[in-house]
This record gives sequence, structure tokens and C-alpha cells, in this order.
Amino acid sequence: MNSDALRAILSKLQNGDLQVDQAAQAITDQGSNSMDSWVRVDHDRESRSGAPEIVYGESKTAEQIAGIMEVLDKDGAGALATRVDSAKAGKVLEIMGCGQYLEQARVVLRPRTQTREPGIGSIGVICAGTSDLPVAEEAIAALEFLGQNVRRIADVGVAGIHRLMDVLPELRSCQVLIVVAGMEGALPTVVAGLVDRPIIAVPTSVGYGVSMGGFAALVGMLSSCAPGVTVVNIDNGLGAAMASLRINRSRNER
Repeated sequence: MNSDALRAILSKLQNGDLQVDQAAQAITDQGSNSMDSWVRVDHDRESRSGAPEIVYGESKTAEQIAGIMEVLDKDGAGALATRVDSAKAGKVLEIMGCGQYLEQARVVLRPRTQTREPGIGSIGVICAGTSDLPVAEEAIAALEFLGQNVRRIADVGVAGIHRLMDVLPELRSCQVLIVVAGMEGALPTVVAGLVDRPIIAVPTSVGYGVSMGGFAALVGMLSSCAPGVTVVNIDNGLGAAMASLRINRSRNER
């Protein structure tokens, strides 16, 4: 259960609109939903970890994705599904009768109608080239769904390093930076040498031959000579978004 839903139940209890037993049942009902025998939706995840359950759609059917999203959207909490191709997304939206598909990010979004506390400060999402945009956009979609302020900075790879210098003031104004790059994965190291913000590096499966589907970028980022660069798995825009969310919140709570 997220904090907004819990406050709503406790407010009704305080105002006398619910009895103690009714409030207890309402809280219990928010916790988890079993759908047939194949899934248990975790409504408590946001209260425990700061972010709700997000649907990984790549290996699920359209019917499964739509069913889970509808349950997650209980009381207007909204829902997000990642790694959904366009054909499957069309079926998901048809089943739900609402929502939108962000094609570049490969994300199906069921917008939240509950109010959410806005994020403080900005999280920068930087990518080396336009080929890295799908991974960057996945991170952006997740962060915006979670109420964060995002700055998108694209096409500033090291092959034309003057482009990165042009946006340094913008990078330094962000609380956290997600840096997305393929090929040899050099961009996070360069950024880490220029700014004092936490940096989450995301290798992408972009590159020729020896890049080995992003493995060269992953190893390059893990071997960075700039201390303090944190690295997530190949193409894991969502993982980077969740890490940046936690860092941003911890910085704001000081």
C-alpha cells in the first residue's frame, strides 16, 4: 500500500466514516491480490521500498499485462509495464480501454490519478547517441511515472566531446545523473571527471562486432578510472531509474 492510500483509510477512520474492523480490512485488502493461480500483485511494495511494482512485459501475454496493470491501478495508483513491443502494446491498450504506449521506451503507461508528492530537484538522464535513446527513455518514463523531475540530455557522446562541455551547467544542476552509453562505454567516466553528482552508468547493447551486445561497454564502465561510478546491467534503464530515485530521496531527506 502506498502512503496516500494509507492516509485516506486512516483519515476515514479518524472522521468516523470507518470502524476499526473496517479500516483493518481495507488495509488488508490493499496488501496483495491473487489473480487465478499465476500472479500475486504486491500493493505494499511502494510503502516498503519507495516505488510500486512495475510489470516486466517482455515474456508476458497481453492479457496478463493488462490484468496485472488493472489490479495495480486500484484506487488510481496507476501502473507501468516495460519491455512491451508495439504489437503487444496495442492489444494491452485494447483490453484495458485506456492508457498510452511510449514506443521508443517500449512502455505501456496507465496514468496515476492519485496525487503524488513531487520530486525535489532533478534527475538527469544523459545518453551518448540517439541509438541509446530507447534505454534512456525507459528510465525517463519510469521516473516521470514516479513523480520525479527529469532532464533529458541526448547525443553528447565522447566522439564529439565539445557537445558534452556545452551542457555542463545543466548536468551540475541535477541531483543525480544516469549516463547511458554503448560502444566502449566511455561517457560515464568522462562525466564523472567533470561533475560531483552521483552517477549511475547504463551500458547498452549498441555497437559493432567486438562490443558483444553491450558486454564491452559493461566491462569498460566497471573498469572506470573515475572512482564512484555505479554500474547497472546492460540495457537496464529501469534499474538505473530505481537507483537514482533512492539516491535522490536520500539526498532530499538530509
